[in-house]
Amino acid sequence: MTGDQIAPLGAQGRGASLAQSSKPGGSPTVPRPAPPRPLTPREKAAVIVRFLLSEGAVLPLAKLPDHMQAALTEQIGQMRLVDRTTLAQVVEEFLNELEQVGLAFPGGIEGALQVMDGHISANAASRLRRLAGASAKADPWDRLTALPLDRLIPVLEEESIEVAAVMLSKLPVARSAELLGKLPGEKARRVAYAVSLTGNVDPETVRRIGASLVTQLDAQPPRAFDNGPVERVGAILNVSGAQTRDEVLAGLEAEDAAFAAEVRKAIFTFVHLPARVVARDVPKIIRLVDQPVLITALTAAQANGEQAAAAEFLLANMSQRMAQTLREDMAARGKVKDKEGEAAMSAVITAVRQLEAAGELVLNSEEE
Repeated sequence: MTGDQIAPLGAQGRGASLAQSSKPGGSPTVPRPAPPRPLTPREKAAVIVRFLLSEGAVLPLAKLPDHMQAALTEQIGQMRLVDRTTLAQVVEEFLNELEQVGLAFPGGIEGALQVMDGHISANAASRLRRLAGASAKADPWDRLTALPLDRLIPVLEEESIEVAAVMLSKLPVARSAELLGKLPGEKARRVAYAVSLTGNVDPETVRRIGASLVTQLDAQPPRAFDNGPVERVGAILNVSGAQTRDEVLAGLEAEDAAFAAEVRKAIFTFVHLPARVVARDVPKIIRLVDQPVLITALTAAQANGEQAAAAEFLLANMSQRMAQTLREDMAARGKVKDKEGEAAMSAVITAVRQLEAAGELVLNSEEE
């Protein structure tokens, strides 16, 4: 039978069907909608993604593992048409599931470790990261992107120019810019040039480089202290007596002159106030110190030629009325014992450190 013969038969069939579905009054009945088509979970996911994309939604599908992205894309490629009834049922089912959600978990071992941070030991966290990094489905660059800069900088400094270029190319632009700014000038220029040569690097090579970097980071033993030895010794000497501080520094210089020089840079005492503190921050400092303690500190400092400049710096950068009141109280205070004076000046320095930790003031560096 030819196509010309099929067309009239099709027309006759439609006319017969319309006649049969007509009521006695001549008006046709509304056809019932077709029942929803059964779909697999993967097909339902493809329908939801296609529907949301058609509505202009921005979906973070790139955060899914590569194998899930591939499976979803393949399923969308296999789909053809979905009737309205099936679409409505899939969307309604999806919304019902969302409404039933009571608690959401982060997904992935790195997200779980962030939730458990502070509740499990560092050894257990390191072991879990190593196991996750060994999984073929895990993307090592997700882990590297989540790491703080202070852990990435040593790796970047030690690795070759080519590996550093791949690392900067793979990380987000903002983080790469920060890392590049931390490198010495010559290496930064060489790495920046090497980035231009990474256009044809194989994706599997990039993945292996990321896995190697993660393994290298996981091999580093957990640190018992947040700060380095220079910062810890400097913090201890900050609140030590002047005699003890001088004796310790003299001993350090005899043992390790380079370490002693770094410790001296980390030390911040009452004498350093004029150089390290911005004048406008003085009112914030004196508000945190009890007035009797402040009077004791200023009185003791004025009796010491090296510390007198710091006392005058504080008095010159507060209100004239308060400065005059303090000067009168200092004159009435009389001579201060060395231990009392050092304790009072340490209280002033503690107030400065508290404000610095809270982000309410920024100390000038030694170079500044």
